[in-house]
This record gives sequence, structure tokens and C-alpha cells, in this order.
Amino acid sequence: MQEKKRCEWVSDQPLYIEYHDKEWGRETRDSLRLFEMLCLEGQQAGLSWWLILQRRENYRQVFADFNPHVLAGYDDRELSRLLEYEGIIRNKLKIKSIINNAKAYLRIEEGGRSFSDYIWEFTDGQIITNCFRDASEVPSESLISQKMSRQLKKDGFSFVGPTICYAYMQAVGMVNDHTSRCFLYPGKKTKEQ
Repeated sequence: MQEKKRCEWVSDQPLYIEYHDKEWGRETRDSLRLFEMLCLEGQQAGLSWWLILQRRENYRQVFADFNPHVLAGYDDRELSRLLEYEGIIRNKLKIKSIINNAKAYLRIEEGGRSFSDYIWEFTDGQIITNCFRDASEVPSESLISQKMSRQLKKDGFSFVGPTICYAYMQAVGMVNDHTSRCFLYPGKKTKEQ
């Protein structure tokens, strides 16, 4: 049986393969899932996604499954507890950003919009499908990710630079950057489809 060709960034680690095959680039419209991924992408800043992916379950455990209603109430005592927890990246600014982002999320919803509508507005609700042959062609940011970054910062979010926003857009399927060699590239037919 011939092995499936995947995007070049995927290692041979089963967790990474599963993430690529079942999550990355898949359209996500669930507000809480979108919030979780925004927070996790922010944790990646200056690090690798692999490092964060390995700790994702720990993050879910200590950050109340990324429930913004719970996280917005985290105080200095919770912050101190999180800084002691070895299962996550113990960077005070990054930890505070998750709490801060929960508050910004709630402000969006209090304004009468779902977080999903707010996020997907940046692509007019559409999926952007690129056609890159290999990973070297994939940009690290775009005009849309720059616009998203500016607006998110204006609305009180942190750790949301244009590179983080582009990686986020890829992760949640706003941008489909599976390379044309990958079995998940749109238009390729696989037995799973």
C-alpha cells in the first residue's frame, strides 16, 4: 500500500499526523473551538507548534477547556497556580494573554455577535484555497492576517501578530494551505472523501 503524501511540515509522529489529517485546514465555525485555537496559536509565539500540540490536553485541563466565561474570572491566585504547572509553557505574559483574550471574547459576544461570525468576517465567511506546490511557497502572513491582527489588537486581544493570525487562519480552515502534493489538497480524491 502506497503511503499518503502529506504537507512537508508533518513529522512521522502519530499525534502530528492525526492533527494534519483530521484538523489542520478543516473548516471550523464553532466559537469555542475558534477561541481555543486562537489562544493556542498565541502560545506558539517564538516556539514550535509541535511543542504546543504535545501540551494541548494540559492546556485544556488547566484553562477550563478554554471556556471564556470561566477564564475571564481567573485572578492573581489562578495566575500563580498556572505559573507553577509544568504541563504548559510557563510564560507569564502568554498565560495572562489567555485570560485577557477571554475577556475580549466576552466583549465581542456582549456586543451581539458570535465569535465565529467576528472571526470569519475577515474572509467574508469564505474559505481561501491557495495552490502551493511545496511548503517553501507558503507565506507566513497575508494582507488579511495583517488586517485581522490590527483588529484583534484593537479589540483587546493579545499575542495576535500577523504571523500568528495567518497560522491561526490555516489551522481553523479559513485558509486551506495543504500543498498540491498533499492528499488533502482540495480537488484530490481519496478513499476517505
